Amino acid sequence: MVLPEVVRKHYGRSDVREAIVDYCKGRWVALEGGVDDRRIFIRYFEGRPLTIKSSIDVPSLVTRYSHLNVRTFYATLNKYEDLSSTEALDDVGNIVATTPFWDIDTELSKWRYAIEAAELIVEFLEREGIRKSVYVVWSGEGAHVRISEYAFSKELLNKYHPLDIAFAVVEYVLRSLKDKLDKLHKESGGVLKVENLVDIKRVFTVPLSLHRKLDKVAICLRPDDLASFDISWADVGNFRTTYAWREYEEGEADALAMKALKNVGTSVKTSQLGIKSTRVGKREVRRRTTLTRGSGELGRFQVMALLQAARHYLLTGDLDKAKSFGLNRAIFYAWAKHYGRFYAGRKATSLARRIRAVSSGEEVPESSRKLVKMAGEEVFVSPRGYCVMGGKEQLPEDYDRNVVDKIEAIIPYDVAWEAAIKYLSKFPKHVLTDPRKFFEKVYKPVRDSFIEKVVKEVIEPDVSEKVPKELPLRNVRSKPISKALSEVGKSKTLLNWVKKDSNSKKE
Repeated sequence: MVLPEVVRKHYGRSDVREAIVDYCKGRWVALEGGVDDRRIFIRYFEGRPLTIKSSIDVPSLVTRYSHLNVRTFYATLNKYEDLSSTEALDDVGNIVATTPFWDIDTELSKWRYAIEAAELIVEFLEREGIRKSVYVVWSGEGAHVRISEYAFSKELLNKYHPLDIAFAVVEYVLRSLKDKLDKLHKESGGVLKVENLVDIKRVFTVPLSLHRKLDKVAICLRPDDLASFDISWADVGNFRTTYAWREYEEGEADALAMKALKNVGTSVKTSQLGIKSTRVGKREVRRRTTLTRGSGELGRFQVMALLQAARHYLLTGDLDKAKSFGLNRAIFYAWAKHYGRFYAGRKATSLARRIRAVSSGEEVPESSRKLVKMAGEEVFVSPRGYCVMGGKEQLPEDYDRNVVDKIEAIIPYDVAWEAAIKYLSKFPKHVLTDPRKFFEKVYKPVRDSFIEKVVKEVIEPDVSEKVPKELPLRNVRSKPISKALSEVGKSKTLLNWVKKDSNSKKE
């Protein structure tokens, strides 16, 4: 396939190539393209994590994946000592630095709200003494405020894990500015979102990369540029940028980091990923353990949640509510397996604690809950329509954290989702609306072999040579699912009563 002219010219520029190489040093890289309105991420090359080592790699990768319409470069917010294997990236002790960032999302027509939000964050950081190590990346339809990963002293990094520091700093600032950011959110008509997206495998846009859809460039700004910024600065072929990510003062962010760690604590994500703390006298020593990669199969909890979400989606077409239902049912069946449907006292208290550990939704008073029938199952729902258990809503983002992220550690989630949809499409509607039949005929036969019996059986027959071998099922030592990411969603066997998802553009 011939590269679009705008892509070929942009990545043919020496300044663009050199900037991308500079920013990607020590980072795990991802490319994004799309086929038939499906977003495709490429994160591996010949079974190894994708990296960029020289300026020639930039146009070379774009050309190699031109058939996937690649346009955008992403990189991890983490920098690694060793990028040679997936196993190395699973060792949290391999992370040497993490870039704190605030994700500011909006629509192009309301870009000024994103700039206002960025100014609020920058001003807060300045009051906390961080002036030389802050920069802003305008990504096309939003912005990131980023602190240089080198703004933290070696002494601080020896005491606390860099991912913990980044998470705490971002969270602390968001909590401190909550009222002001909420006001901006309302003024924008609910379009503006500012989030803490710091996590173990997060990627963000590389400076001078093209936007995934718009002919805009991800430009890098200094804080002083925000007052005069205009969206035209990001125009392809005539963009205006700085190289402010190279500027920092070591130790400048230490004071804020200590304040944030004291108020927020360490990230739940990193504590779950094997970072343990022990005290030796007055000095805290971080003992980092290597993560054990999955066995190559998905856990029963994730399979249940995935299939329940896909079931709800097939019946209603509402993706957000499907995620809520999927997580809710996975919690319910996991608990019922151990304690039966009825429990009380200490067991109920334990259940409540577990539900709160996975659910970030609002507390829903009993008087506000409504018992409804979903897919043949009786479920409590909140006034917003999300499923409720233990008095807490199960939100789409809870599903992403507890299901999507876990599946992503084994195989690309998009592949798992499309496989689940195609698999469920083989069953008549009366099976999908009957909880007992669904459990016995749909879930039970594949709960311990979802990849082998569902993913490979449903998707692999579509294999062709159009998509290169560097898009295999991760961590599964078998024949690559070569065409999986370009062919998912094309099945003609989907039930004709499937509704089109009005929210699919959010994915």
